[in-house]
Amino acid sequence: MARGELAGLSVVDALRRAGLAASNGEARRLIRGGGARVNDRLVEDENAALAEADIDADGVIKLSAGRKRHALLRVA
Repeated sequence: MARGELAGLSVVDALRRAGLAASNGEARRLIRGGGARVNDRLVEDENAALAEADIDADGVIKLSAGRKRHALLRVA
């Protein structure tokens, strides 16, 4: 993903794009149920957005849906 696309990208859209949720509604239910995490931090707000601060030293953002499904979002 390009760094420019990250600006304003919601966590709901990121979960859907990463394949961790089939739809925006499913992603919202995942967040409401306490199963969504960004960099191992619980996402509590459905309207939360990703930010530059979420990118780690390797240039990735870790998205998690539950305990066993994870995806790395590589930002270039």
